[in-house]
Amino acid sequence: MAAQVLAEAGRAVTVYDRMPSVGRKLLMAGRGGLNLTHSEDLATFMPRYGAEAARLAPLVDAFPPAALIAWAEGLGQETFVGSSGRVFPKALKASPLLRAWLARLRELGVEIRTRHDWAGWDAKGALRFRTPDGEITAGSDATILALGGASWPKLGSTGDWADLLAAQGVRVTPLKPANAGFDVAWSEIVRERFAGQPLKGVAVTFGRVRVRGEAMVTRHGLEGGAIYALSAGLRSTIEREGSARVWIDLRPDARVEELAARIGRQPVDQSAANRLRKALDLSPLETNLLREAHGKDLPADPAALAAAIKGAPLTLTGMRPLARAISTAGGVEFGGLDAQLMLTARPGVFVAGEMLDWEAPTGGYLLQACFATGVAAARGVLGRLGGQAGG
Repeated sequence: MAAQVLAEAGRAVTVYDRMPSVGRKLLMAGRGGLNLTHSEDLATFMPRYGAEAARLAPLVDAFPPAALIAWAEGLGQETFVGSSGRVFPKALKASPLLRAWLARLRELGVEIRTRHDWAGWDAKGALRFRTPDGEITAGSDATILALGGASWPKLGSTGDWADLLAAQGVRVTPLKPANAGFDVAWSEIVRERFAGQPLKGVAVTFGRVRVRGEAMVTRHGLEGGAIYALSAGLRSTIEREGSARVWIDLRPDARVEELAARIGRQPVDQSAANRLRKALDLSPLETNLLREAHGKDLPADPAALAAAIKGAPLTLTGMRPLARAISTAGGVEFGGLDAQLMLTARPGVFVAGEMLDWEAPTGGYLLQACFATGVAAARGVLGRLGGQAGG
């Protein structure tokens, strides 16, 4: 994105990528439909970025969701708003968008060099790259680093840039998993029978925060959108206390009294599983989740059973590894950047995307901030170079 903004302003741009082809992480995002952004208004949108919302606000304001949608459609990729308010290309994949984008960059004269692994700077300040043919160096009037976080390292973002920048005096918050699953000490029956099954239309509460959505049971524990939305707080609590407890409401649209009345109409001589299936259409997974939370012998009293359904506590004991996370928390601290995302410790070097110290839940917020910071960094370069010629 930064390359496009710079090239459209008439600058000579070279993109170096460590992988054999570009856009691999974008293609991975496309496996989920390529959720580009979200349609909600910015007053609701920006708080999704948590502690860094105020720092990101002017960057997203300068390239908001409407601008991102217009950019995608300008590449021939019509978009639509899903039922949850998320915005997707109608193709529901990344490959058509990436092909059109790369064609646009070629038209603008952007040069792309793959299999170039950035290795820092040499003594004269030139960029160093490891290539299949050995190490090379390259000069530039300005540099934008967009090296990603450290999730899905096989796609290219290994996070090894953190040590390179720290050696230059750049403050880097340690990289941690974001939007990742959490560990639960499931019983054998849940691990063997229900791994891979979703909990749909549930509400998950942690502390004072309640999130509606979907969770997925895995052999290790829980993942999914409703869990990801709580991941920052859950991660912090687990780091501090060793575990965190969430409460799952399996029927968030019904009151306890309503559930109790429906359960009470079922014969008391039936098993709890049958009563729950007939009264509330609870699935075997949901019934077994209640047993995980409340014990094998569920209460027979309708009111107590209804209360159990409205609040099933589960203890999360850890977070899944960074390499398997959707995104990364931590990164280059905003305190070491100017308003145009240039490193104060390394003038002329700008940082964009997931390298920066911010995080957000899934829902379009991740890609939106990556695009917006790419635009911001490119505009910062243009502001710094002014009327100078160069690349």
